[in-house]
Amino acid sequence: MLMIESLLLSLQVVRRNWTVYKKDLIANTSPSVADPLFLLISLGLGLGGYIQRIDGLSYTEFLGPGLIATTALFTSFFESSYGFYIRLTFENVFKAMLTTPIGIKEIFIGEMIWLFIKGTVMGLGVSLVLLCFKILLSPISLLWIPLLGGLIALPCGAIGLIASGYVRNINQFQIVYSFLIAPIYFLSGVFFPISNPIVAKIILISPFYHGVRLIQMSAWGRVNLQDFLFHMSALILFTLILSVWSYKRVVAKLQS
Repeated sequence: MLMIESLLLSLQVVRRNWTVYKKDLIANTSPSVADPLFLLISLGLGLGGYIQRIDGLSYTEFLGPGLIATTALFTSFFESSYGFYIRLTFENVFKAMLTTPIGIKEIFIGEMIWLFIKGTVMGLGVSLVLLCFKILLSPISLLWIPLLGGLIALPCGAIGLIASGYVRNINQFQIVYSFLIAPIYFLSGVFFPISNPIVAKIILISPFYHGVRLIQMSAWGRVNLQDFLFHMSALILFTLILSVWSYKRVVAKLQS
């Protein structure tokens, strides 16, 4: 009974975020769809004409699935870093919530549910764009690829919450982005296959990389059960580790 009550309170956090988010729905969602679209046009259709086929795929077909994962990465990180920090520091949203039956645990769970929903919905949006361009080689994968976007959003969003728990001012998020998120983005197989053996080993510690591989396999219709289970297990493990760490930082921040 207590668990159900706690979940219902967490959903109130989600409801609050959605209420604010939908006020500028077009402005809030357009970058998540427009950025991958223009990347697809400029790199896939433009640069792709100068690149040989990769494992039997055109460059556009290779690039497309990674853009779904990229949308989940940026949507979740910016929501849980800048967005969370603004709600915490400038808007005092969480202080107000803590005067109600909503506790720190419910705030954290609510934020994580919100990240999953946003990652899933944005992943669906980009998937539909790829489907319209006939780049999604396995259309049936549209049934589960958005959910993979939601799963990617959880560990990547947890990184943002961890950062929110450590930074002393909003400008310090630029350090996190420059030296953590940007390398994760550029070196996770979105734009080119990872062939360097040293880099291939290093990126195994990136939850985003495992999410990229899951979506690529699904979108290309090349699901190898052993590889799929490996990357899924790694993604879930990173989610658990980063979630515990981020929860501790959120508790420390809200109690300070």
